[in-house]
Amino acid sequence: MFEGFYSGGILKRALKKGLIEVNVHNLRDYTTDKHRQVDDRPYGGDEGMVFKPEPIFAAVGAVRAAADVPVVLLSPQGRAFSTRLAREMARHPQVVLISGRYEGVDERVAEELATDEISIGDYVLTGGELAAMVVVDAVSRFVPKVVGKEESVRHDSFYAGILDYPQYTRPREFRGMKVPHVLFSGDHKKIGAWRRRKALEKTWQRRPDLLDGREWSAEDTALLDQIRNERNKR
Repeated sequence: MFEGFYSGGILKRALKKGLIEVNVHNLRDYTTDKHRQVDDRPYGGDEGMVFKPEPIFAAVGAVRAAADVPVVLLSPQGRAFSTRLAREMARHPQVVLISGRYEGVDERVAEELATDEISIGDYVLTGGELAAMVVVDAVSRFVPKVVGKEESVRHDSFYAGILDYPQYTRPREFRGMKVPHVLFSGDHKKIGAWRRRKALEKTWQRRPDLLDGREWSAEDTALLDQIRNERNKR
């Protein structure tokens, strides 16, 4: 699964240039029994299988370069993954990701080994491999030189805590739908103000939760009030 994911695009170039390094480890390589068993039935008589603690502790102990390296357990019970977390993880020289499967992992892994527990959404996957890919992809974008134009990362949705502004390209008119005239004005101040308003407007419409509990500049506060008043009149 991982080989296919990293075989193209930005991550392939980053790996080739040595900007990032991704190592995938098979838990079966850290077992000690002849059947190389990594999971077992849960105590208490529940359905499904649970990852055993021994191979996970052994694997992390073998690959962890230092005691302060973050060990992240990917789990539906974890805190929500975000741009802020991705930036934080990108600052570390190494991050260890534990991909859960089946009914999860032995709780002792979460309590005594993992330094954090992260979820990529309120749903359950068949395995944590996809979650690990999402985390690696998002974190890699904050590693210097991975993204060709690093300034573009600063305009991504969630980077500044709100959604991104609308983007347009050629043709100037398509099926009667025209690109906003301000984008052709050449006035970068006006373009910047339009983009800021549209970003706030989109966030207010689609993710109002992102606006709560934040301190806004006087200009942004005025824009949000204007957006709310216009929408309430419709």
